[in-house]
Amino acid sequence: MECDASCSMVYCGKSSVEDEIATRLKKDNVLKLSDDTQVSLLLQSEDEAETLLLKDYSSFDLSLFMDSLTARRFGRFLIWSPRLSTTHDVVSHNFSELPLGAVCVADVQFKGRGRSKNVWESPKGCLMYSFTLEMVDGQVVPLIQYVVGLAVTEAVKSVCDKKGLPYIDVKIKWPNDIYLNGLKVGGVLCTATYRSKKFDVSAGVGLNVDNEQPTTCLNAVLKDLSPTSDLFKREELLGAFFDKFEMLFDLLMRRGFKSLEELYYRTWLHSEQKVVVEDRIDDKVVQNVVTIQGLTSSGYLLAIGDDNQMYELRPVGNSFDFLKGLIRRKL
Repeated sequence: MECDASCSMVYCGKSSVEDEIATRLKKDNVLKLSDDTQVSLLLQSEDEAETLLLKDYSSFDLSLFMDSLTARRFGRFLIWSPRLSTTHDVVSHNFSELPLGAVCVADVQFKGRGRSKNVWESPKGCLMYSFTLEMVDGQVVPLIQYVVGLAVTEAVKSVCDKKGLPYIDVKIKWPNDIYLNGLKVGGVLCTATYRSKKFDVSAGVGLNVDNEQPTTCLNAVLKDLSPTSDLFKREELLGAFFDKFEMLFDLLMRRGFKSLEELYYRTWLHSEQKVVVEDRIDDKVVQNVVTIQGLTSSGYLLAIGDDNQMYELRPVGNSFDFLKGLIRRKL
């Protein structure tokens, strides 16, 4: 198969250490795509990579991202492609070959992955990336999606503060969606594989920065609030994300999710929200109203019923809303 922009990837490093990794990976030619598409691998310093980056003014600015990044472990090795099937498969299928904290970014993603194998196309204007991390405690692994979502919302706030922009009130809809003004603008996907007594975690994020379809985007809301303000840039948001994620991840590892609960509950949409849950009694579906209190230790919703009984709420099927479709288990 002749390679074109859809299967070209550019390696970029924050320092000489990551640049050496990039050179070795290109030489060894070990990176593969899940569908066996041939990949054209380039270093950022090569003329062909510069031509590819300059071909489209809206391409991801590798230098701006690296200048925005201060994280010590995450994001320092980056793979960029103008068009990919999915960034998540790039990092998950090549996990053992990539350095921990490596990130893959695509300008266009035509087989994006979501929960329960949902697939969609992500157009230009979206910040789409997946990165690698490693965990040991299997009980903590399900909580990492909440930390990633929290880091997204904190990154948006951080860029607003740094650039003097109006406050953009992004929120988390449990379990893995990012909302703005009641509309979805992003989502989180985390998968894990157990290998050599550790969990290889691939974390992916899609955030609609500059495309108003099909709902809205960060820059549309920003322009409504302040038409003369600088706009959000994907590169600055990604740099801020890794700075925030690294801090939050370290807190999770040292002190557990309890240390993040207060911030998480301030950011999500569901405190004291009343929802309808379904119980099956004698082959009949019975609906009950409960009030959300927080999260259980396993990462599901904690709620209290009218009978003062505490319940753990779990979604049924591959999607649900907060008016129906939840099941409950007594605690």
